[in-house]
Amino acid sequence: MTNAIATAPADFAAYWQRALDELAHTPAAPEVSPLPIRDTDYATMYVVRLTSIGPYRLFAYLSVPRGEGPFPAIYFTPKYQSVPEPIPQGSPNCLRSRFITFALAARGQRNADSPYAAQFPGLLTDGIHDPQAYIFRGIVADSARGLEYLLSRPDVDAARVAAIGNDLALITAALRQGITHLIATPALFVDAADLAARTGDYPLEEINDYLNLYPDRASALRETLAYFDLSGFAGSVSAATLLMAGASGSLLDANRLSAAIKGDVSVYESQSSSYKDGMRAEQWLADQFGFADPILPEHWQ
Repeated sequence: MTNAIATAPADFAAYWQRALDELAHTPAAPEVSPLPIRDTDYATMYVVRLTSIGPYRLFAYLSVPRGEGPFPAIYFTPKYQSVPEPIPQGSPNCLRSRFITFALAARGQRNADSPYAAQFPGLLTDGIHDPQAYIFRGIVADSARGLEYLLSRPDVDAARVAAIGNDLALITAALRQGITHLIATPALFVDAADLAARTGDYPLEEINDYLNLYPDRASALRETLAYFDLSGFAGSVSAATLLMAGASGSLLDANRLSAAIKGDVSVYESQSSSYKDGMRAEQWLADQFGFADPILPEHWQ
């Protein structure tokens, strides 16, 4: 990532323990209902609703292979987008024949957008002036709740549970036990304020827009972001990890994070190609889970 090393606040662990304690005192109250329109010959789809801190009601897609489990599982943590997908766009649907897949819509995303509907752009800085009010405190708790539910299912092979996503995947793996394999593409919370000033790319450009509108809140923004910087979480990640990152020395290289992660780490420098990057991720996961070949989209074969 960047050469600067963010310093975690003195109460970093306490801040997150309070959020986890709040989650522990919030009953998940899961409701599972069939979604026949998305069933296939090889998998059954369900809608899952869960309660996170707030309390706030969440939505998720759960796909379970037909046959006798337990099955390896993939947890697609919430992306930075308004509409969640049962599996990522471009992925082969037959992925569902091999894995339990679980895709969570965090608060504000479609199907979990009542009473709060996230704005894009705008979500990244919602409440960022106050660490307790920052929307991503709740979103991180949402992601942790989703993992708790997935791990509670007896049809999940607890020895093969992968989390795939951006910063939230890594944060969830750090805060909760149970993720055995992690594919993370950091994008939001790596020296975010400094990186935003140097790139101007969306969604980090939201930080620049926010500071242009509220220049007197720069210190408060940095204080909040310090609780979310991945440097504070990396040392708690014990899963086997594939970091999808930029080239060494670039703004989003993986040098600092890879050195801090406890589990076995592989670093892949993105080729800015969905095909090349996707092939690496799918092959890595197949190798880690003991499959002879990955399941690939037809147009990649």
